Amino acid sequence: MFTPILLAVAPRTVEWSPAIGLIMIICNIAAIAFGKSTIKNPHTGPAAPLPVGGLSLGALVGSLCFGHILGTGTILGLSYLGAI
Repeated sequence: MFTPILLAVAPRTVEWSPAIGLIMIICNIAAIAFGKSTIKNPHTGPAAPLPVGGLSLGALVGSLCFGHILGTGTILGLSYLGAI
């Protein structure tokens, strides 16, 4: 009974493509650079398993979380505009 209403409210999403993956990678790299320059104590806590410029594990996970939020917004915005 509520299916047509739910389908009308659901946002349009794009299928995965290499362009979508590239946008997400660029957003994550930008978020790591932003986190590296703005986190007050980036070395506090356990070390990250990969050498990512001296970020601790917590700083790296936080930066990557921000990168995924940034990437999701970028992808949804670009798909809404019809650019991808």
